[in-house]
Amino acid sequence: MKTDELRESYLSFFEEKGCVRRPSDVLVPRDDRTVLFTPAGMNQFKNQFLGVGKLEFTRATTCQMCLRTGDIQNVGVTPYHHTFFEMLGNFSFGDYFKREAIHWAWEYLTDKKWLGLDSNLLSVTVYQDDDEAYNIWHDEIKVPSNRISRENEHENFWPAGAPSLGPDGVCGPCSEIFYHPNGGKDNVEIWNLVFTQFNRVGDPPDNLKPLPKQNIDTGMGLERTASVLQGVPSNFEIDTLKKLCLAAGDAVGTNYQFESAAGRPLRRISDHVRAVTFSIHEGVNPGSEKESYVVRQLLRRALLEGYLLGKHEPFLFQIVPSVVEIMKSPYPDIAKTVENAQRIIKEEEEQFLGVIGKGLTRFEGFVKNAEKNGLSKISGEEVFDLHQTDGFLIELTEALAAKNNLSVDRAEFDTLMQRHKEGSGSGAFLDSVMSEGPLTALHKTTSDTVFKGYETTEENAKVVGIIAEDRLVESLVEKGHAHPVVLVLDQTPFYAEAGGQVGDTGFIESDGIQFEVINTQKNGGLILHIGHLLKGKLDQGQTLKATVTEPRRSGIQRAHSATHLLHHGLQSVLGQNAMQRGSKVEEDMLRFDFSHSKSLTSEEISQIEDIINQRISEGANVTTELMKLQVARDLGAMALFGEKYPDNVRVVRMGDFSIELCGGTHLSNTGQVGLCKIVSEEPVAKGVRRIHALTGPKALEKTRNTEKLLQEIAVQLKAPRVDELPHRIAHLQDELRETKKQLLKFSSKSLAGTADELLENAVTVNDVKIVAYYAKDASRDQLRELADHLRKKGKHVALILGTVIDDKVALMAAVNQDLVKQGLKAGDCVKAAAQVVGGGGGGRPDMAEAGGKHPEKLEEALSTGSNYYRNKLEG
Repeated sequence: MKTDELRESYLSFFEEKGCVRRPSDVLVPRDDRTVLFTPAGMNQFKNQFLGVGKLEFTRATTCQMCLRTGDIQNVGVTPYHHTFFEMLGNFSFGDYFKREAIHWAWEYLTDKKWLGLDSNLLSVTVYQDDDEAYNIWHDEIKVPSNRISRENEHENFWPAGAPSLGPDGVCGPCSEIFYHPNGGKDNVEIWNLVFTQFNRVGDPPDNLKPLPKQNIDTGMGLERTASVLQGVPSNFEIDTLKKLCLAAGDAVGTNYQFESAAGRPLRRISDHVRAVTFSIHEGVNPGSEKESYVVRQLLRRALLEGYLLGKHEPFLFQIVPSVVEIMKSPYPDIAKTVENAQRIIKEEEEQFLGVIGKGLTRFEGFVKNAEKNGLSKISGEEVFDLHQTDGFLIELTEALAAKNNLSVDRAEFDTLMQRHKEGSGSGAFLDSVMSEGPLTALHKTTSDTVFKGYETTEENAKVVGIIAEDRLVESLVEKGHAHPVVLVLDQTPFYAEAGGQVGDTGFIESDGIQFEVINTQKNGGLILHIGHLLKGKLDQGQTLKATVTEPRRSGIQRAHSATHLLHHGLQSVLGQNAMQRGSKVEEDMLRFDFSHSKSLTSEEISQIEDIINQRISEGANVTTELMKLQVARDLGAMALFGEKYPDNVRVVRMGDFSIELCGGTHLSNTGQVGLCKIVSEEPVAKGVRRIHALTGPKALEKTRNTEKLLQEIAVQLKAPRVDELPHRIAHLQDELRETKKQLLKFSSKSLAGTADELLENAVTVNDVKIVAYYAKDASRDQLRELADHLRKKGKHVALILGTVIDDKVALMAAVNQDLVKQGLKAGDCVKAAAQVVGGGGGGRPDMAEAGGKHPEKLEEALSTGSNYYRNKLEG
């Protein structure tokens, strides 16, 4: 059975059992701060498991894209580990439980209508105290006792070790199913059934309290089960991933064979490129923080594998089309971002290859030091500094060390890394998400807030929840609360921040009561009115009038509708690859992020701005319609990749030129935007640009302020009219250039005198004058000019000069040409000096430059450069 067939077979089976087929959740859940990437199928059902919000279904089945990096070292080494993988799952929220879950798992695995596996090649495990599960397996499924294993809480409980070690919260026993190919010699865990039936409270004993509703969370690894069905020794040999491994081999220039020496690195390359392609598709580009940092590390690890196989140029980007080809059936949208993903990956590869090039010089220094001192090991401190300062991966350092018959003090390196993580707070993410709080309690006692803000900006509503000082309270009196209060209503005209649109502000009031709303947020289906009680007393069940600040809402609507016009303008000028990557919409101000590889020209910005304002002047109708997500996609509605959309989506149309999925509030006519002015365009991440723009009154104010500023500049520059400013500025520039020439003449005389003084006081070794000089307040041009003076005035001169510019070190080394023939090289001198100040550089043998980031070590660097010359001349 092919992998795509297995995915469809599983989902169809559980649909027949009454489960609702749900699409995969996003890979990067931006509304879940407890994880960076979706690690399991249950993540999208957290609210259902907690009983939060309206329960639209009690059974579900999914195939979920997941990404984990906890055991990244095993990827490509073991047959079954991945970073990116797909998890088949079926779930019950207070519906079916152990009996059905176990019977259905066995039926799907063994029935010839489905997978038809030999039941004699299957074994199971249960939690040691779970007699119920054991009896179902033994007495009803008829699995012999010698193929049922009872395991402890660390093996068969979720979370692992929870009864003894915690955390508190929802938990339960597990039952795993193993397949034993090759006559039972090997075993592959293909299915895990989690029976969430307890709430852990405190330490044992008697700390597992039965839940009022028992749940099922099961998972079957798609790739693992495919490898079983296809009779191959590894997930990487299944029909889809084998193609990817072959593509990786082609990109590196090495034939892929499972057992070959290149097999493991090519498997790792194929895995990491798949993970990175999907991450970039959802707008997560390589970077230095959180999800972006993970993507960067995956890319660098994959590039490292190719580098060690002899591929010293970008190649990972070439594998992206193969990823799309094997994954486009279940995830067709991935095909829309191929070019963007390839471009971003290639840029990152080029950058890291530059890092490797710089780091190699320092590494060679470690090798020489080890040889000089008779050492067989490079210190962990040196390797850690290389890793932190130059971005040199530890795996690369170890591999290069081995080629030089050296090892790395990995224990010392790991200790330093751990200290760094603790100091920076890395990895401080929540391990448990199943915790109670005032909002969780409120979700269980009230229905979702009904949003009325599409139709009106004022509405009578009933108070259903008051949260003050992190507690649910029945009433609240006016006082100086240290923190804002949260008010929840049964219905509201207030828009909660979502989709880039900021939350509404306004007032909720009645006779003698006034509550000011300073922000509106959303938690599940509840809309939270955050603010302060200005007067009176609030009580649960009161009916009040909620009124949105209408002028602010109108400004937000102008800006939000303008983002759709901007998106249309960008794609008209730059092409379909200029896709939205995020936005923020405030009162007559917008920020719009989009995928593009280079800065926009002034002509492009003008073209985009013209298109926007042309559409405004046309006064096109803006209409909204609620429809099924798939229907909207079929209509061609643009969606933000990586955004989580409900089954029923709101589609916003503008004339016949724009159709997008959007839940925000909008105008009824594009002409109501009035005016849109782009004020800036800048980079925000690799392959992502950002535009800031103004609409309505703020756009007009910006235009008037610009005109006023030009008038003031004209007065200052004594230009009779604004249109004569260019001519006046050109004249002033000519005057400035002439002044600079005069200053340079004066400077040259001063530098010549400095050169004479330096040569007179220079140390002489073998008739060579060695000059090391800190030229304070000098520019780079002045360093070069001083170096030229020194070499012209001295017959045999070797020099190292330095200065500090904008808190960064600038170094310049130079020697006479006849000294180069004697083996004295300026490039080697400046590299040695640059290492001291945490930098690098190079150049010609007779003249070289470098930079650094530790200005406090400049004197030491100059001394190091001088010593290089001295040692060469004396040696």
